[in-house]
Amino acid sequence: MSESPEPRLLPWVTPEGKTCFLLGDGTGYVSRAANRIEAVQLDMADTLAAHADGMLGEPKLSERELRSLAGHLTRALRDVRRVAVSRGARLGEPGDVPG
Repeated sequence: MSESPEPRLLPWVTPEGKTCFLLGDGTGYVSRAANRIEAVQLDMADTLAAHADGMLGEPKLSERELRSLAGHLTRALRDVRRVAVSRGARLGEPGDVPG
């Protein structure tokens, strides 16, 4: 009997903010959608970090601008962390041999 796969942490939550997981072999429609969303989230975080570098180089930023930037960076950091946790879980423990 084969082991059941570990649930995959998905890169989104329910409207109520609950965590979403997927059981499967990683080749289905939802897995591919999750891969695309993770790629977008990582790209957006990279773009935002470059934007933040530029903004923080400005001598006069308003409190409103800094709060907005902090909010966007916080959301991006949460997204990137979620991607890292999801991908790390799928890698398994160090020394594990797939299959």
